[in-house]
Amino acid sequence: MKKFWKDFFMRGSSAAWCGPVSVCIVWVCLDAAGVLGPMDIATVTKGVISGTVIAFIAAGITAIHQLEQLPRGIAILIHAAVLYLDYLIIYLLNNWLSVSRIWIFTLCFAAGFALIWVIIFAVNRKAVNRMNAKIVAAEND
Repeated sequence: MKKFWKDFFMRGSSAAWCGPVSVCIVWVCLDAAGVLGPMDIATVTKGVISGTVIAFIAAGITAIHQLEQLPRGIAILIHAAVLYLDYLIIYLLNNWLSVSRIWIFTLCFAAGFALIWVIIFAVNRKAVNRMNAKIVAAEND
Protein backbone atom coordinates (compact mmCIF):
# COMPACT_ATOMS: atom_id res chain seq x y z
CA MET A 1 0.00 0.00 0.00
CA LYS A 2 2.97 2.27 0.67
CA LYS A 3 4.00 1.85 -2.98
CA PHE A 4 0.48 2.84 -4.09
CA TRP A 5 0.62 6.17 -2.24
CA LYS A 6 4.12 6.86 -3.55
CA ASP A 7 2.95 6.13 -7.11
CA PHE A 8 -0.21 8.19 -6.52
CA PHE A 9 1.85 11.19 -5.39
CA MET A 10 4.42 10.84 -8.19
CA ARG A 11 1.79 10.52 -10.93
CA GLY A 12 -0.31 13.31 -9.48
CA SER A 13 2.67 15.63 -9.12
CA SER A 14 3.83 15.04 -12.67
CA ALA A 15 0.39 15.91 -14.09
CA ALA A 16 -0.72 18.67 -11.72
CA TRP A 17 0.45 21.39 -14.10
CA CYS A 18 -2.15 20.24 -16.67
CA GLY A 19 -5.05 21.47 -14.53
CA PRO A 20 -4.19 25.18 -14.40
CA VAL A 21 -3.14 25.16 -18.05
CA SER A 22 -6.46 23.55 -19.02
CA VAL A 23 -8.46 26.07 -16.98
CA CYS A 24 -6.57 28.96 -18.58
CA ILE A 25 -7.15 27.56 -22.09
CA VAL A 26 -10.87 27.26 -21.38
CA TRP A 27 -10.93 30.85 -20.07
CA VAL A 28 -9.12 32.15 -23.15
CA CYS A 29 -11.59 30.35 -25.43
CA LEU A 30 -14.60 31.59 -23.47
CA ASP A 31 -13.21 35.12 -23.50
CA ALA A 32 -12.61 34.94 -27.27
CA ALA A 33 -16.22 33.82 -27.71
CA GLY A 34 -17.41 36.77 -25.64
CA VAL A 35 -18.91 34.50 -22.97
CA LEU A 36 -16.50 35.24 -20.13
CA GLY A 37 -16.65 38.51 -18.27
CA PRO A 38 -14.08 40.03 -15.95
CA MET A 39 -12.98 37.80 -13.07
CA ASP A 40 -11.68 38.80 -9.68
CA ILE A 41 -8.49 37.43 -8.13
CA ALA A 42 -10.41 35.07 -5.83
CA THR A 43 -12.21 33.44 -8.79
CA VAL A 44 -9.00 33.05 -10.78
CA THR A 45 -7.13 31.63 -7.78
CA LYS A 46 -9.95 29.21 -6.98
CA GLY A 47 -10.06 28.06 -10.61
CA VAL A 48 -6.30 27.50 -10.84
CA ILE A 49 -6.13 25.63 -7.52
CA SER A 50 -9.19 23.56 -8.48
CA GLY A 51 -7.62 22.66 -11.82
CA THR A 52 -4.47 21.58 -10.03
CA VAL A 53 -6.42 19.37 -7.59
CA ILE A 54 -8.45 17.79 -10.40
CA ALA A 55 -5.34 16.97 -12.44
CA PHE A 56 -3.39 15.72 -9.41
CA ILE A 57 -6.13 13.31 -8.31
CA ALA A 58 -7.02 12.21 -11.86
CA ALA A 59 -3.41 11.30 -12.63
CA GLY A 60 -2.67 9.92 -9.19
CA ILE A 61 -5.58 7.50 -9.09
CA THR A 62 -4.25 5.69 -12.15
CA ALA A 63 -1.84 4.04 -9.70
CA ILE A 64 -4.80 1.88 -8.62
CA HIS A 65 -4.17 -0.29 -11.68
CA GLN A 66 -0.70 -1.19 -10.35
CA LEU A 67 -2.11 -2.96 -7.29
CA GLU A 68 -1.79 -6.59 -8.32
CA GLN A 69 -4.07 -7.92 -5.58
CA LEU A 70 -7.05 -5.98 -7.01
CA PRO A 71 -9.06 -7.57 -9.80
CA ARG A 72 -9.15 -5.38 -12.93
CA GLY A 73 -12.90 -4.76 -12.64
CA ILE A 74 -12.61 -3.53 -9.04
CA ALA A 75 -9.68 -1.28 -9.97
CA ILE A 76 -11.71 0.22 -12.82
CA LEU A 77 -14.69 0.82 -10.51
CA ILE A 78 -12.48 2.51 -7.89
CA HIS A 79 -10.83 4.57 -10.62
CA ALA A 80 -14.24 5.66 -11.96
CA ALA A 81 -15.64 6.48 -8.51
CA VAL A 82 -12.63 8.59 -7.50
CA LEU A 83 -12.63 10.50 -10.80
CA TYR A 84 -16.40 11.04 -10.63
CA LEU A 85 -16.24 12.39 -7.08
CA ASP A 86 -13.13 14.46 -7.87
CA TYR A 87 -14.80 16.19 -10.81
CA LEU A 88 -18.24 16.46 -9.22
CA ILE A 89 -17.05 18.02 -5.95
CA ILE A 90 -14.72 20.51 -7.65
CA TYR A 91 -17.35 21.45 -10.26
CA LEU A 92 -19.96 22.03 -7.57
CA LEU A 93 -17.59 24.01 -5.32
CA ASN A 94 -16.72 26.30 -8.24
CA ASN A 95 -20.30 26.61 -9.47
CA TRP A 96 -19.20 25.09 -12.78
CA LEU A 97 -22.13 22.70 -12.44
CA SER A 98 -25.54 23.21 -10.91
CA VAL A 99 -27.11 20.57 -8.68
CA SER A 100 -30.04 20.30 -11.10
CA ARG A 101 -27.65 19.21 -13.88
CA ILE A 102 -25.80 16.46 -11.98
CA TRP A 103 -27.70 13.79 -13.90
CA ILE A 104 -26.43 15.18 -17.24
CA PHE A 105 -22.89 15.28 -15.86
CA THR A 106 -23.27 11.70 -14.62
CA LEU A 107 -24.44 10.44 -18.01
CA CYS A 108 -21.64 12.26 -19.84
CA PHE A 109 -19.05 11.01 -17.36
CA ALA A 110 -20.24 7.40 -17.57
CA ALA A 111 -20.35 7.44 -21.38
CA GLY A 112 -16.93 9.10 -21.66
CA PHE A 113 -15.31 6.80 -19.09
CA ALA A 114 -16.77 3.69 -20.76
CA LEU A 115 -15.69 4.85 -24.23
CA ILE A 116 -12.13 5.52 -23.08
CA TRP A 117 -11.87 2.06 -21.48
CA VAL A 118 -13.29 0.34 -24.58
CA ILE A 119 -10.59 2.09 -26.65
CA ILE A 120 -7.87 1.16 -24.14
CA PHE A 121 -8.94 -2.50 -24.15
CA ALA A 122 -9.11 -2.59 -27.97
CA VAL A 123 -5.64 -1.06 -28.35
CA ASN A 124 -4.15 -3.38 -25.72
CA ARG A 125 -5.81 -6.46 -27.23
CA LYS A 126 -4.39 -5.57 -30.65
CA ALA A 127 -0.89 -5.09 -29.16
CA VAL A 128 -1.08 -8.41 -27.28
CA ASN A 129 -2.27 -10.24 -30.40
CA ARG A 130 0.64 -8.74 -32.36
CA MET A 131 3.14 -9.84 -29.68
CA ASN A 132 1.62 -13.33 -29.57
CA ALA A 133 1.88 -13.60 -33.35
CA LYS A 134 5.56 -12.64 -33.18
CA ILE A 135 6.17 -15.26 -30.48
CA VAL A 136 4.44 -17.96 -32.51
CA ALA A 137 6.39 -16.92 -35.62
CA ALA A 138 9.68 -17.02 -33.68
CA GLU A 139 8.86 -20.47 -32.28
CA ASN A 140 8.09 -21.79 -35.79
CA ASP A 141 11.41 -20.56 -37.20
